[in-house]
Amino acid sequence: MSRTPLPRPGRPVAVLAVAAGLFGLLAAPPDAPSPRTVPAAAVAENTATVFYWTKTKNWTAHNLHYAPDGGSWTAVPGVAMEPACTDWVKRTVSLGTAAGLQATFNNGSGTWDNNGGRNYALGTGNITVKDGVVAHSDPCAGTTPTPGAEATVYYSAEALGWSTANIHYQPAGGAWTAVPGVGMQAACAGWWKREIDLGTAASLKAAFNNGNGTWDNNGGSDYTIGTGVSTVRNRVVTANAADPCAATPPDTQAPTAPGGVTATADGVSVLLSWDPATDDRGVTKYQVTRAGGSGGSVVTDVGSTVFSDTNLAERTAYTYTVKAVDAAGNVSAASAPATATTGDRPATPATGRPLGTDPRKDPIYFVLTARFNDGDPSNNRGGSQHVKSGNAANDDPMFRGDFKGLIQKLDYVKGLGFSAIWVTPVVLNRSDYDYHGYHGYDFYKVDPRLESAGASYQDLIDAAHAKGMKIYQDVVYNHSSRWGAKGLFVPTVYGVRDSQWSWYYDEKQPGFEYDGLTVDAKTGKSYYNGDLWSTAEPTGNTCVDWGKPTGGKSAEGYTVYNCQWPSPTSGMFPKALYHQCWIGNWEGEDSRSCWLHEDLADFNTENPAVQNYLIGAYDKYIDMGVDGFRVDTAVHIPRTTWNRRFLPAVQERVAQRHGAEAAKNFFVFGEVAAFVNDKWNRGSVNHSAQFYTWKERKEYDADDTKAALEMYDYEQQQGTGNQPTSTNAFLNGNSYHTPDHSRFSGMNVIDMRMHMNFGDAQNAFSNGKDSDDSYNDATYNVVYVDSHDYGPNKSSERYAGGTDAWAENMSLMWTFRGIPTLYYGSEIEFQKGKKIDCGPGCPLATTGRAYFGDHVAGSVTASDFSQVSSASGAVATTLQQPLVRHVQRLNQIRRAIPALQTGQYSTEGVSGGMAFKRRYTSGSTDSFALVTVSGGASFTGIPNGTYTDAVSGDVRTVTAGTLSVAAPGKGNLRVYVLNGPGRIGTAGPYLK
Repeated sequence: MSRTPLPRPGRPVAVLAVAAGLFGLLAAPPDAPSPRTVPAAAVAENTATVFYWTKTKNWTAHNLHYAPDGGSWTAVPGVAMEPACTDWVKRTVSLGTAAGLQATFNNGSGTWDNNGGRNYALGTGNITVKDGVVAHSDPCAGTTPTPGAEATVYYSAEALGWSTANIHYQPAGGAWTAVPGVGMQAACAGWWKREIDLGTAASLKAAFNNGNGTWDNNGGSDYTIGTGVSTVRNRVVTANAADPCAATPPDTQAPTAPGGVTATADGVSVLLSWDPATDDRGVTKYQVTRAGGSGGSVVTDVGSTVFSDTNLAERTAYTYTVKAVDAAGNVSAASAPATATTGDRPATPATGRPLGTDPRKDPIYFVLTARFNDGDPSNNRGGSQHVKSGNAANDDPMFRGDFKGLIQKLDYVKGLGFSAIWVTPVVLNRSDYDYHGYHGYDFYKVDPRLESAGASYQDLIDAAHAKGMKIYQDVVYNHSSRWGAKGLFVPTVYGVRDSQWSWYYDEKQPGFEYDGLTVDAKTGKSYYNGDLWSTAEPTGNTCVDWGKPTGGKSAEGYTVYNCQWPSPTSGMFPKALYHQCWIGNWEGEDSRSCWLHEDLADFNTENPAVQNYLIGAYDKYIDMGVDGFRVDTAVHIPRTTWNRRFLPAVQERVAQRHGAEAAKNFFVFGEVAAFVNDKWNRGSVNHSAQFYTWKERKEYDADDTKAALEMYDYEQQQGTGNQPTSTNAFLNGNSYHTPDHSRFSGMNVIDMRMHMNFGDAQNAFSNGKDSDDSYNDATYNVVYVDSHDYGPNKSSERYAGGTDAWAENMSLMWTFRGIPTLYYGSEIEFQKGKKIDCGPGCPLATTGRAYFGDHVAGSVTASDFSQVSSASGAVATTLQQPLVRHVQRLNQIRRAIPALQTGQYSTEGVSGGMAFKRRYTSGSTDSFALVTVSGGASFTGIPNGTYTDAVSGDVRTVTAGTLSVAAPGKGNLRVYVLNGPGRIGTAGPYLK
């Protein structure tokens, strides 16, 4: 019987009819995994070696078709027997715990010996069958055995967590073993072993299973394994392998000395970077030794290949060497020394230090800094698209808001009740329309179009901290601008010089340094685009089809030339530092290794040079005291790279500069964009938000590029049904339990599923609950309705569901698990229904990114969170709007009830549309709250006691474990707190 590739477990399998000559007594078993549960194979097992007399048969092939007592028959024609000695063939078979077997023999071509229809009843040990007579002996004892081929198979089920393993196999030209195959023996930690006699066969097909219905069949292709020792690990077969269970010799080999050490001074700091060292077992850390200054020699352990040494002496030479250390403690030779001389200490020393408190306590206000409030018109810039965009006609340059304007309105944000501000990227940008900050050019420099005298980025951080408010910085690891990244690689634009483009391209000015702000006196431009084309092809040009027309025209009708625009396929970027392709499948592997857009040059983040550049850059902002990072385009970098490189580097730096508690609460939340309404992004775990909250669950190749591919393939094969789950967000009945963050990656995420479903609050609530077991801890999810990119259901307009719906959405966000986040202006339904972004094709004033400063003009003073002591001008009018008053009180209530900030939740024993219970217990704090939004609810099985509604002040005494709440009305809510503080705040347009 021929055998098709192994089907997935559980798929119906056809059963072959009885072979001729068996008189209908035997049914051939299925030849593929059965949907039934199969007992796990025991490590200790009985075997039978069956010898069969061939002299009187004149068969050219001999097969043993058998069934262990109480077990299933092999697939017809059975298993091939191999030569044993003159006139004898043999086969050794595993019986598990069976004490014998039923057997028949055949020639593989329809001729059978089934003992006259009775089958042969055989026992264990050595058994002979000669012309119908059964005996127990070894007929080949004392003779020279006919050698047969043997395969020794080692299988690693370490990543699968199996407690037993079976090998189901078919020698080449032979039959498959009966399901589930034969048991493998535990060989050593992480490995199972089986020796298989192949007879005359030179290889076998195999699949593996745990004996309980879970299979590894190599994605349906089965494994092909040869003779000798082979290992099967992570779906890779290694032939002629070393015994993985052989004793590992002690590690006495030291790593190589690190190379490529460079040291660069910036004021009284030195940035050190180097190439990774190599080691036969792997490098675990580096030792950086600093010599110079008055402090003597200083040694610092570093986990990455970049180190920023700060607060050094002025105008002092420092010399650094680096050693690599492996897990056994072997230390490499020192690297070649690198020396840097510090400069002058900045006039205003860095004073930043993160507030270091639990991020779940801090509601977030998200601002597009360049569009929020203009404190300094002198740094405004319109760019090359100022007129074309229509912004010039509105006297509305794209770079308009700045840090000074935000500092001036910190009291407005605090008066709303927010204690964290998420600002768009602050690094120097370079493109035609870069006000948003996502076209990074110099990652080590703050964009001067955002800074002013007395209002630097450091000043903003310090001013916010002085008011008890955090700063979360938007960061980009995935890409630079299409004009490259200063300090890493910057492409030069070449081509045929053409006067039709002179309005757009800048003429190169010796000594002029692009900073986005400075306008060159000769050209009147600020170098948004790059150097003017050359009239002759330069030496070393790598661009493809230099200077040739592409055949296309610009919007103005101008001829477009190759090498005019940096792109992944132009040859203008080195492959080592930048990827070389466009994304073709947004849920495919290429979404993590290709360009998103022509203005977003995709870093090769698996390259150590790129990693060093980015880690060093963001260390600078950690040192300034930011409280966390919002990570842009996180899904477009492999999880292995985040977990191996970037996230540990962040933790290491925060702990090093600000202490362990600050590192614990440094809030990293990623944008893992998934614009669908299902739990897993079109079934792809690698592209789903919750996936990024977990550590890796197995080891991959030491090379980051290979590891990324291995991880992608492995996790896709595991699928959505075999991902880790967590109870960290859920109550155990009515009880809070200590969450388990041991498998937390270090990255939290934006709740894309709730975001996509916030067209209706009930829908967002239902979808949120459905996903929460798949996050490491959903209480850290960042929750918003709309943003600078999309509204619910991937709408390209700012949310326009109406004031009542906004109030309802807010009431849910501020009481359900997660961290409520509001995009600037939503408190007054700013630009509702307007296109969020249409690029330079329309004026910013007509979009969701319009300038907000007119609505906060005037003066405002906040005496506390949600408390405004004085206000005048337009901002006073803004503060009277219904949603402003609504969010102020929501922030008051949330701030006063720990359960609403850090509590776990449950809907067990709760009826109602948007109703749940939350609890947080720690030390002397025990906060238990019953919440219903808009509709009525009943709560059963709750602790008895006195409950007070934080909204209305209503008091209820529960004696039988039940509390019923009438519907408070759309946008309103009830928050009954056990032994609660009473009514919080005053009645408003919705909370009353």
